[in-house]
Amino acid sequence: MKILLLGMNHRTAPVEVRERFAVAQAGPLTRKLVDRPEIGEAVLLSTCNRVEIVATAENPDAAQHVLLEFFARELAEGALPSGLSLSELTYLKHGRDAVEHVFRVASAIDSMVVGEPQILGQVKDAYRESADAGACGAVLSRLFQRAFATAKRVKNETGISQRPVSVARVAVDLAKQIFESLEDKSALLIGAGDMIEAALVALDDHGLGSRRVANRTRAHAEGLATRFGGTAHGLDELDRLLPMSDVVLSCVGGESPILTRDRIEASLSHRRGHPLFLIDIGVPRNIDPAVHEIDSAYLYDLDDLQGVAAANEEERRRESERAERIIFEEREHFDGWLVALQAVPTIRDLRRRAEQIRQAELRRYAGRLGLDPGQSEALEQLTRGIVNKIMHAPISRLRDETDREAGLARLEEARMLFALDDDADETNEIDGGSGGGMRDATRVPSDAASDAESDS
Repeated sequence: MKILLLGMNHRTAPVEVRERFAVAQAGPLTRKLVDRPEIGEAVLLSTCNRVEIVATAENPDAAQHVLLEFFARELAEGALPSGLSLSELTYLKHGRDAVEHVFRVASAIDSMVVGEPQILGQVKDAYRESADAGACGAVLSRLFQRAFATAKRVKNETGISQRPVSVARVAVDLAKQIFESLEDKSALLIGAGDMIEAALVALDDHGLGSRRVANRTRAHAEGLATRFGGTAHGLDELDRLLPMSDVVLSCVGGESPILTRDRIEASLSHRRGHPLFLIDIGVPRNIDPAVHEIDSAYLYDLDDLQGVAAANEEERRRESERAERIIFEEREHFDGWLVALQAVPTIRDLRRRAEQIRQAELRRYAGRLGLDPGQSEALEQLTRGIVNKIMHAPISRLRDETDREAGLARLEEARMLFALDDDADETNEIDGGSGGGMRDATRVPSDAASDAESDS
């Protein structure tokens, strides 16, 4: 079983492309994906900065084509920008690289803003949706549990999370740079999710004068507004609220922009020349990009924030290096577990092959020896003990070798040496004994071979 990952993020695709692939409910899509014979398990992660599918497959080449097709047809519904191909916008990772990438994402090392705290919760939600849909099995469950443990180590053992930085906080820092002081300013926050909450925390830290929270579900807005000393509103009040706002930060779900160019122009006509600072961190975007063209309207989206985030990268680089070492260690542990998991069928087949030979020999000679029940039982115990002692060393060595880099190669060698993948009727032989009949004496009868095949 191989692990592979196909994705796009803020480094490979601009926001106008990423928003076409954004997914509101990942569970049904992962269920649909694992219904394909080429895919074993799948987890789909969709955030404002990335869309990624992690999957397992017996044939990675075939699975790769399925994932690319799934990305284009199911996520983007075939609507790629003209002149762009999916291969130019995405990255594909296999095996250890895919495992390491999942760990880096969960630990916020691969984020636009290194150390931002929201991503871990988003990864957990993606894993939970996949598990609830029945699309996540033993391998990806183990992978994501280790990813969560890795993120915890990075948080506890490095300084990355001591001063947590989120995209929302970068947005607020940018607003402060433009206005110098926020104490006499008013902010309108559209949405009620984690990003809006993080923005409210940052605005509170900067001493914002007043804040209003607008959301489709007013009750959710009321919860946040109460906590941060603001007022709650519905989206039907936006036209009244916009002229009263200096800073607008929007992150709410929807298929089309809720703040159009006409709407912003109308609000500016009531502001008597005072500028309006707008930050769009929604995916799909909440604010019409044409707002860029309006005088006195200053619009920033996720890609704009990336440049601001880059300025903080150097001071966090040292802590990131420590985090990368933790991720490397955790990846090595997971690799060992994955190889050990792959050793289980080989060890099982090795035991089965030895037992088939033992039982075949007992059946062949039982009638000739004329043993009473007590003697038959003694012979049964004797032969079983001999087989167990012979098998002990190679099985123990296989288990030990799975923790080493060459573990997979050892498994392949064992399967070849013991002919575990060959037809049982042709390979269950031992060399030695008396006379030319020894070859036939050790062949497993056809009914036993059939039983063995049905168990494998």
